[in-house]
Amino acid sequence: MSVSVSVVLAGGGTAGHVEPAMAVADALRALDPSIRITALGTARGLETRLVPDRGYDLQLITPVPLPRKLNGDLVRLPIRVRRAVRETRAVLDSVEADVVIGFGGYVSVPAYLAARRRVPVVVHEANARAGVANKLGARSARRVLAAVPDSGLRRAEVVGMPVRASITALDRGALRATAREHFGFDDDAMVLLVFGGSQGSASINRAVSAAAADLAAAGVSVLHAHGPKNTLDLRAPQAGDPPYVAVPYLDRMDLAYAAADLAICRSGAMTVAEVSAVGLPAVYVPLPIGNGEQRLNALPVVNPGGGLLVEDALLTREFIAREVAGLLTDAPRLQAMTAAAASVGHRDAAQRVAEVALAVARTRKER
Repeated sequence: MSVSVSVVLAGGGTAGHVEPAMAVADALRALDPSIRITALGTARGLETRLVPDRGYDLQLITPVPLPRKLNGDLVRLPIRVRRAVRETRAVLDSVEADVVIGFGGYVSVPAYLAARRRVPVVVHEANARAGVANKLGARSARRVLAAVPDSGLRRAEVVGMPVRASITALDRGALRATAREHFGFDDDAMVLLVFGGSQGSASINRAVSAAAADLAAAGVSVLHAHGPKNTLDLRAPQAGDPPYVAVPYLDRMDLAYAAADLAICRSGAMTVAEVSAVGLPAVYVPLPIGNGEQRLNALPVVNPGGGLLVEDALLTREFIAREVAGLLTDAPRLQAMTAAAASVGHRDAAQRVAEVALAVARTRKER
């Protein structure tokens, strides 16, 4: 009979931190329904909506963003850290935590500091280049896990990126007809899926909408999620054009993935993990800010042939008309890319992280 344990997840802030944490939470519940799961978060993170919606307990602490410049935030940082660590220790004590799983982001630093010499830590790094928070946590962590090789964390075991079960269990072929009917596409359509994350991407929106006539001339249907705060400047459809379906947001990504033959998207760690897990080839357009991690995130899929990599500034109407439309009309090449994308996806990452955390927690309880 399994020993009930208490797990604290530290992965608030962005969807890239919250979603893998929730995928691991679901995997933990599947392994042992008696597990107590608590998520740490801040009042300004997406976790305030995502965590309760998934049915998990959320405890809020003071956010600790790590400033990259000398400014007032840097001066106030020690005070905020002490406060957040104190609040986190209170949470760890109240739930009698047996293990902390950290995913990086604002809440991970106080979680790692509060857990030191009290509760064992498991770190999971999603990006190809580890962030400051996880570099700190990895120093004293019991186990260090990573989505891809060479993340910059010593002792890291590559397990893939935790992705929610509704995606990892997706059979695109079986759901294809239903998905295409849902969005209004013909069964035999060539479908391009375009999205730029939860808020959309202005540069991707401009390039793809500018190429609408070129895509239509090639017989390509488009499903374009432009972001809730953005709009598309689309030409009036001509008679006989395949559908160009523009929506602010896709709340059924499973159907979107199943309907598509190819995607144009950013290459955040979660996006790359989901797109490759379902075996969908993609044109990855790294966000042109940060330390270059989005480009690195895409390389494990692009190098074996499961996708293309194009710089943001080079994603133009001409590129889409030439390369993207050409790829969608080249069935053998698209089929080869689909197979390559499917071969590198990790469908069991959430379960593997959950199993590692449970092993660490149960060892602690036995001691």
